[in-house]
Amino acid sequence: MSTIDAEARPAQRVLHETERMETDDGGFILLGIPDVNGSIRGKALRPAAFESALRHGTVMTDLLLALDPTDTPISDYTKFGIRTGAGDLIVHPEPSTLHDLTWRPGWKVCLATPSWPDGTKCELASREVLRRVLGGLAELGYEAVSAVEYEVRFWDANDKPLSSGLSYSLTEVGGFESFVRALAPALESLGVELDAVHTEAGPGLLELNLGARPALRAADDAALTKMAVKDLAATMGLRASFLAKTNPGEEGSSGHVHFSCWSDGANAFGGDQSPILRSAIAGVLEHLPAASLLLNPTINSYKRLVPGWFAPVNATWGVEN
Repeated sequence: MSTIDAEARPAQRVLHETERMETDDGGFILLGIPDVNGSIRGKALRPAAFESALRHGTVMTDLLLALDPTDTPISDYTKFGIRTGAGDLIVHPEPSTLHDLTWRPGWKVCLATPSWPDGTKCELASREVLRRVLGGLAELGYEAVSAVEYEVRFWDANDKPLSSGLSYSLTEVGGFESFVRALAPALESLGVELDAVHTEAGPGLLELNLGARPALRAADDAALTKMAVKDLAATMGLRASFLAKTNPGEEGSSGHVHFSCWSDGANAFGGDQSPILRSAIAGVLEHLPAASLLLNPTINSYKRLVPGWFAPVNATWGVEN
């Protein structure tokens, strides 16, 4: 099979699915771009509009790339966003990322690749940044594999936490049963592997362990999981929050990113004295201050980073640290 044929097959499948959706009432496709905060921003398209986007692209504002988690425009950017008039992006759906939303029958979600109006790739979009980095890694002969863990807080309709805050409690995890029962098939439909869940040391705090995947897929999984958790919880009368710190007297919510590099089917980080592992650790430590801009996107993020709590307050590492 040629590369063109392989690329065309997902698009043909999607066109068939959208034609079938035309006969359904109320179906929409959520077409979105993951931003730097892990949120997916975009539009809900009817099938005919999505089919047109699949063939020709559709227009969205470049402000999608320049909003903070509270929807305040980031005014430091000079080439796009609010300071340049919130210009256009041409957004192209990626057919292989089309998935059903089990909690919204007849609805789907699809991730997109944005381009500038002149047709060049939008190099500032988060997925494009990651693709570029992974391309450089591939030139060195390595593939990155990653897995994400999220800690999420849940409250019921009366603002009562779903657990008291005991970590790894096999009795308290039952307080999340209804939600987890709905979440597992929801994530499966999105192509996300949910390996395990457990309670954490904070009222209403639940940790989600996602399966290890190639790095771009793992990043997609992380963004889709955040969307699914918050939207699904809302349909069940629950409130879910990924906010780093919701109460100064309680443990905060964290996110863990596990990654490794592979070459020829072998883990390049394996062994006690792997030079690749040591170089990777050195790189993480060197760039950690700058990366904190992305890892700690809100004021509350820094309220979590205080001594005496389960949160890092310095750039360090150690075996099993």
